[in-house]
Amino acid sequence: MFRFACPPPLSLYAHFPWCVRKCPYCDFNSHALRDDLDEDQWIDALLADLDRELPAVAGRRIDSVFLGGGTPSLFRPECIARLLTGIRTRLPVAEDCEITLEANPGTVEQGRFRAYREAGVNRLSLGIQSFDDSSLRALGRIHDGREARAAVVAAHGAGFPELNLDLMFALPGQSPAQMQADLDQAIALAPSHLSFYQLTIEPNTAFAHQPPPLPDEDSAFMMQERAGERLQAAGFEAYEISAWSRPGHRCRHNLNYWKFGDYLGIGAGAHGKITDPRDGCIRRRVKPRHPRDYLRAVFNGDGGPVGNTRTLTPVDARFEFFLNALRLTDGFDIATFEAHTGLPWPKADPAIATALAEGWLEQSGDWLRPTERGRLFLNDVQALFLPENENAS
Repeated sequence: MFRFACPPPLSLYAHFPWCVRKCPYCDFNSHALRDDLDEDQWIDALLADLDRELPAVAGRRIDSVFLGGGTPSLFRPECIARLLTGIRTRLPVAEDCEITLEANPGTVEQGRFRAYREAGVNRLSLGIQSFDDSSLRALGRIHDGREARAAVVAAHGAGFPELNLDLMFALPGQSPAQMQADLDQAIALAPSHLSFYQLTIEPNTAFAHQPPPLPDEDSAFMMQERAGERLQAAGFEAYEISAWSRPGHRCRHNLNYWKFGDYLGIGAGAHGKITDPRDGCIRRRVKPRHPRDYLRAVFNGDGGPVGNTRTLTPVDARFEFFLNALRLTDGFDIATFEAHTGLPWPKADPAIATALAEGWLEQSGDWLRPTERGRLFLNDVQALFLPENENAS
């Protein structure tokens, strides 16, 4: 079905589905923390889940690890260290492997930062969202601006070589001046990376049932434009729609997603994508979403891989590649498309032709990238590649 000279780079994602409290805007697979949570049992489950995935990636090297959630920093550093050690004993891990831990700015987590660094975490991603107390209350966050600033200082003090801050804009009642103040504080705290994204109302969230008053589209667009100018002036580069970094500090794990690389997903609700050059297949697997169902599947299952598996068609692979790669400011080259999808580059592709004609894409030799106009109309560009619009040879 597909032809691969070798599989694409491989990452690993481990999901920790608990938070102190569910935020009203969050549609991730997260649950309020329970008093009876057995942290050691969860690490056992993650490693048992990984054991069942090993046959599909035998001998392959892990280039990045992402511990996400939820709030992984609610777990003791000893648990994180045991998980990372377990990964290294099961799979080859690149010497310079990027290992990211998501954390909240609460005072408990701050006290653990140095221990996480000693456990092997080399990239910390802090869910700041805002430094403004009124905005944080509107978002249902449990930290305040003072704790957010203190957390960044603590992260620097713990010696993380890479530090990402999550920051949101177009918040309930937020003015452009308030957005600018948030951004200025973030820049002053000298992170190496910023995930800067607009608050959107997602289905099945508390905000979807009771929408807060948000800035209108024109105001949100103006905030985004002003933020881009400010970040560029501060030395950050936009390498993806919502990702800004200082030169040389892009998130390698997320880049692997956006370039249609492979990744193992372990934990409740985790998704994975694995290429098998032996049978020419690309498979996606999703784990049971609820922690109770996940633990039952891991410990009481039939011994096979956990979760449901779907084999991609060439139409699926083509769409998924473009869905992600078109988010990248630098775009992609034809060689990456062929290597990561196992498909030949089409000699004539109506979707590519339309995007070029509309001025949404530009091509230089074997390299294609979205134009500034294309980034503004990204949803329209991506829609060209929907499976129902597939008619390329």
